[in-house]
Amino acid sequence: MSKKLLVFLTGLLLLAALASYVYYRRTVAAVPLDPWALVPDDAVLVTATRDQPTLVRHLKETQVWDNLTTVRYFQSLENTVALIDSLTGSRNVVLRFLGRKNVLTSVHVTGPGRFDVLLQVPIGSVREYRQVRGLVDALARDPQFRVRTRDYEGTLLTEIGEPGTGRGLTFINHRNHLVFSPNPLLVEAVVRRLAGPEQPTVAADFQGTDFFRLRDVDATLLVNYRRLPQLLGVFFRADVVPGIGSVTSLARNGQLEMKLAGNKVVLSGFVNPETTAGSLHERLRGQPAQRLRMAEVLSLRTALLVHLGLGPASVLRGPRPTAPRPDTLNPAVLPLLDSLTAGLSQEVALAYLAPPTARVKPGRLALMWCARPAQQALLLGQLRRVVGASPSFERVGPYQIHQTGVPELPARLVGPLFAGFRAPVVAVVGSYLVFGDDAAALRAWLQDVAAENVWSRSPTQVAFLQETQPLARLSVVLDTRNAWNLLLRGLVEERRAGLLRNESLFKRFPQVALQLVPAANEQEEGAQYFSQLLLRHPLVGPAVARPQGSTGTGSVLAFKTPLAGSPLLVPVAGATRPGVLVQDAAQVLHYVTPENVVAWSDSLPGPLVGRLHRRTVAGRAGYLLATAGQLHFLDQQGRTAPQFPLNLPDSVRATGLSVSPEGAGAAPRLLVAGGGGNLFLYDTNGNAYPNWQPKRLDFNLAAQPLYLTVGGRDVLVVLLENGYVYAFDQQGATYPGFPISMGARLQSEALVETAGPTLSRTRLTVVNQHGEQVTFTLAGDIVSRRRVATWSRSSVFRLIPDQQRRTFVVVREAGGQLDLFEAGGRRLLGQRFLTSGTKPVQFFDFGNGRRVYAIMEPGPGKAYLYDSQGRLLGGQPFESSAPEIGLEYEAGTNTYHLYRTAGPELRRTGLELK
Repeated sequence: MSKKLLVFLTGLLLLAALASYVYYRRTVAAVPLDPWALVPDDAVLVTATRDQPTLVRHLKETQVWDNLTTVRYFQSLENTVALIDSLTGSRNVVLRFLGRKNVLTSVHVTGPGRFDVLLQVPIGSVREYRQVRGLVDALARDPQFRVRTRDYEGTLLTEIGEPGTGRGLTFINHRNHLVFSPNPLLVEAVVRRLAGPEQPTVAADFQGTDFFRLRDVDATLLVNYRRLPQLLGVFFRADVVPGIGSVTSLARNGQLEMKLAGNKVVLSGFVNPETTAGSLHERLRGQPAQRLRMAEVLSLRTALLVHLGLGPASVLRGPRPTAPRPDTLNPAVLPLLDSLTAGLSQEVALAYLAPPTARVKPGRLALMWCARPAQQALLLGQLRRVVGASPSFERVGPYQIHQTGVPELPARLVGPLFAGFRAPVVAVVGSYLVFGDDAAALRAWLQDVAAENVWSRSPTQVAFLQETQPLARLSVVLDTRNAWNLLLRGLVEERRAGLLRNESLFKRFPQVALQLVPAANEQEEGAQYFSQLLLRHPLVGPAVARPQGSTGTGSVLAFKTPLAGSPLLVPVAGATRPGVLVQDAAQVLHYVTPENVVAWSDSLPGPLVGRLHRRTVAGRAGYLLATAGQLHFLDQQGRTAPQFPLNLPDSVRATGLSVSPEGAGAAPRLLVAGGGGNLFLYDTNGNAYPNWQPKRLDFNLAAQPLYLTVGGRDVLVVLLENGYVYAFDQQGATYPGFPISMGARLQSEALVETAGPTLSRTRLTVVNQHGEQVTFTLAGDIVSRRRVATWSRSSVFRLIPDQQRRTFVVVREAGGQLDLFEAGGRRLLGQRFLTSGTKPVQFFDFGNGRRVYAIMEPGPGKAYLYDSQGRLLGGQPFESSAPEIGLEYEAGTNTYHLYRTAGPELRRTGLELK
């Protein structure tokens, strides 16, 4: 081959490669990939999440996380996550990788009695791609795993397996989207689907819906109701599934948003109706939604209720009775059946009673509303005489149980949904005909109704019904505690053990309600149902949330017990707003989530003293705090560490707690002010340090001591009321140069203005009672002394640091007059109050001139908030019964969020800046 031809062919090859690259960038790569296009069409459920850290946080706050970790599937997932962390040599690798990605998880039925999960995770950068490749390479080198690749219809599949166990994972990378599943058939289904990109996706009916644009949406759920009976057939016996399919034939598919908040999980969204012939929707189309009025006759032992709202009940039956064949009855019966059906309307329901054991068949009842119960009773009497049934009856309280003499009478009256009553008995209760499949079930139910053990008399059940939709076409209400034996009986044998293992998770939300509400314009094309799935456990917590009202924007959390402490704001990772710790008059500490829900409560032996400190103890992040006689550590779920609480000596009444700085050594050191100038020092294991049991000083403390770490050495700075300042080391010895005098008495704390690497370069500032601002070093040298304001014998000066302890303001009080000065001595504002007591002051600095000064007047219980210009925020003082408030600034909305207590209420108010 000539050199010219070789050069020509090489150039042609390079040109073709360049053209291919340009084509890929301009056509293929320029078109964003729809992740729904990778989900196989046979998906039954598809969940989508976009903020995994927040989802995990909400699961922990609603206490669902602890229940999930007991499920074997999640335990296996947890083991996998731990394995990935060990291979990568880091922590929380998976959670950080997922981050705020759009993660899709679909559930598929892959065989008789089997379902599998398919996950899809996008790769956002080259670094993440290298992470994935590095993990696969690490698994390939590990002898416990086998990694191989194979070609399937032109796509490279990677399989990771554990030899000898049968466990494994198959994945592909399609345009930087990882798709993986433990079942390789699902990954192959994705490959086949990619061969026809023009076919509609499983979410094609909801292309214009994006619930993630709404606030506080944790996930979305896509449901294929046509395949839902197939999935339920994996768990339930074959004779149960047809009944489920009859009810689900009201809908075709739907997409719901999921929100986790406190005591409930709410999934709400829109559902497309089922349009196939013979479906429940086709029978009920155009029928009005109805209220669930039968709560007054529903026993508290009801395990499952399937309630239908409609107009005339005859629409369920169709043009004529369906089962058994009508010609087997006396011709005189048919007019009576038509008359009975004509008198039924508005609501019909099937109710299953809780059986005592899984071996006992559950009692089943059919309830039907009638406008004229007396006339219906006469028609039933005529029916008994025509068929020759016994006229005798059994009395239960004010009610009578009669034989009907007509097999499958409920199905003859209102259609095949109510089949299965072979020898029904009947009672008239209020405005309802109640049919039982046997006399025992109906008798037990009537006994509860006569004793008023019904839903309408149960505050727990009434509160639950108030959170459901008032009008609905279909309502399925499940009490998981009553339904436990019912479910065990209905499950296939191999699934019962799994339910028993996961009992705590299943019973976490005992109240479950699924509802479908028809659209007002149902006859128009494209009309959808509104659907809500509510999972709730009874609100046994200490508080109830409600709007704040017309006087303010925000919310109120009303506690059962008056609040005694100030709201303490704690930052929450992944949340735009903080959580709140607050203590009530019963000494119970409550944690309120950013969503204004009490996540946990913990009783303490007394009121909190001093500040709260966020620290990590024994690998657990949480809060160190003190009461008069004990030191406590609570983790982020409110649980106490094993060695806590630490009990102080009987003679000690703690007045405050100081903790060594974060990162200053392996374990925090705890400095306790014991009153009367006594100091105690402990570690978190309860070991006392020598020379600190106690460290006795001649005068009372002017403020809580500062615990500093300078150059790897602990420095404990103690301010006394007589104006002297001490600096001690961990062994209790005084540092050279101390004590030093501030020239006058002290009544407030010190601020570290400069944290240097040495004692001489670390500067602290105090304000004495002569109005002097004094700056000194930890070498014992006074650097500067300047007067902030004039003083008198009645004036009191205090140094007030900001919430980050970076800068400060100075307060001067004299009787009812309060003046505020900045560090340079400029007077910021002044106000005269009617009361003369000490007024707590707080200083908040959010940068860019956004400063807020909060002055509390304890007598009338008012909080005055001023901005940097001295203007009163909100135009008036806020009611506040605590000596401090909490304040946060939200830059996105340019709004301050004020947290305060008022009697038994924790109030959050938004103050929008202009």
